[in-house]
Amino acid sequence: MARTPPALLSPADQERRRALSLMKTVALGALVFMAVLFVVAFTLQERYPWLDYVRAAAEGGMVGALADWFAVTALFRHPLGIPIPHTAIIPNRKDEIGRTLGEFVETNFLSEEVVRTKLDSLSIATSVGRWLTDPEPSAQGQTHAQRVISEGATMATGVLNALSDDDVNGIIEDLARTHLIMPEWGPPLGGWLERIVASGAHHGAVDMAAENVAAWLEGNHAAFDGLVSRRLPTWVPSLAHRLVDDTIYNEAVRFVAAVRADPDHPARHAIDAYLERLADGLQHDPATIGRLEDSKIAVFDSPRVRELAAAAWNTAKTGLLTALADPDSGLRTRATAALVDVGGRLRTDAALQRRVDDWVGQGAVFLVSRYRHDIASIITDTVERWDPAETTEKIELMVGRDLQYIRLNGTIVGALAGLAIFTIAHAFLG
Repeated sequence: MARTPPALLSPADQERRRALSLMKTVALGALVFMAVLFVVAFTLQERYPWLDYVRAAAEGGMVGALADWFAVTALFRHPLGIPIPHTAIIPNRKDEIGRTLGEFVETNFLSEEVVRTKLDSLSIATSVGRWLTDPEPSAQGQTHAQRVISEGATMATGVLNALSDDDVNGIIEDLARTHLIMPEWGPPLGGWLERIVASGAHHGAVDMAAENVAAWLEGNHAAFDGLVSRRLPTWVPSLAHRLVDDTIYNEAVRFVAAVRADPDHPARHAIDAYLERLADGLQHDPATIGRLEDSKIAVFDSPRVRELAAAAWNTAKTGLLTALADPDSGLRTRATAALVDVGGRLRTDAALQRRVDDWVGQGAVFLVSRYRHDIASIITDTVERWDPAETTEKIELMVGRDLQYIRLNGTIVGALAGLAIFTIAHAFLG
């Protein structure tokens, strides 16, 4: 099996490979030691009878070492390259191992009981609140709240930059057409106007209009010069011209003053009657409703209105991008303050803590109950995509060092067992 070049391994895997190589050397050294010991004892046992015990221990040690070497090696590859049945278990049963591991995780780690029990032992709301209100800056020179807003600003900036202005304008136009142009305005607008007139809420608007007209008249006396007199015959004296214009102006001033002073002025009643007729026509007169709809369509289909909508979007987008890019902008400052305020409430408000913890728990349980098979399938799918050699190496790097201890222990236990068996046999059988 080809080994992964060290440069392609993570630092942790490189360290595991060194530890595994060291333990393989130790286990092999123990086997060699037992073999040398056996040769020495076997050669000299007739001269030194006590070496029979050493030979028996060395025999048992070699048998144990070889047996455990075979067992450990059979997990990852064919011993000595010989395709012995039931060897190279991991590469041959990789997919089954992946499925079994996925089922194990799904059953024992992604169950509702396990997740709920773990979340119940944590005070998520309090921890989040304490984290958000921590005033100490992080390694980036920002508090946690500022960091959250900074990352959110980066994401929002990316979204805004990714948006096509034409697409946004199209969406705005579609929304306007669906919610503004297509619905009929007349009846709801007429009902709204009818309620305003019935409640007298329009009287303030009439008063403001009368005040504005009076103010305009006061500052625009010259606008009446020649307003009527220019239509008089040429033989009328110029003094009469001035008198006519002044009379018209003074009557207008007196009329507006009378409207302002008298809440029961006929002009006010005329306005009320007109608004009542207009409200009724907007609700029930097809001709009035049609004129309003024609005017509405003409306004919204105007290229100028579309240009204004596009300009409004571009202005809003530019303003948002500028505010998001500036750490000291009002938008980010207020967002940070709001986030810190939320963190403070999470730390001190017990009722809010319970609600948040309950929401998180319910959400986690819902996700686990609905998607735990999909989550666990990540393990199965990942293992299935692995190359058998790669899978074998990954697993061997994780557990191989401990398995080499089995070889070492097998050598020691085999030596002790061989010595015990020989001693008992020699004692009883001679």
